[in-house]
Amino acid sequence: MALLEVSQDVRDSAVILSAAGEIDSSTIDHLRGQLDAAFEVASEHSARLLVVELGHVTYFGSAGLNSILDCHERGRADGVVVRLVASTAEVIRPIEVTKLDDVLRPYPTVADAVDDSSPRR
Repeated sequence: MALLEVSQDVRDSAVILSAAGEIDSSTIDHLRGQLDAAFEVASEHSARLLVVELGHVTYFGSAGLNSILDCHERGRADGVVVRLVASTAEVIRPIEVTKLDDVLRPYPTVADAVDDSSPRR
């Protein structure tokens, strides 16, 4: 298995980017490329929603956190909503420690992120 596997799923309700594995300085270029590609698809999608699902991430370093934050801020500037799905301590803890949980506000599931009526973590 590769250190980081990323897949994209275009649905009627959103573009879903799922990552599994380690997100660190050795895999960040792959993630950034996939985030950029998914963002472009989401910007042309009728829902203009990109959901980044990190439920199977086993390590989430600062490079990954910065890339997700950059994508989120790009979305705010370009009118694409970027939502994060995370439920594991490997991902949630770095977000909380850096006090970015108010900005990124992780959702527990993809369905919750797409629906946006469920309470966030």
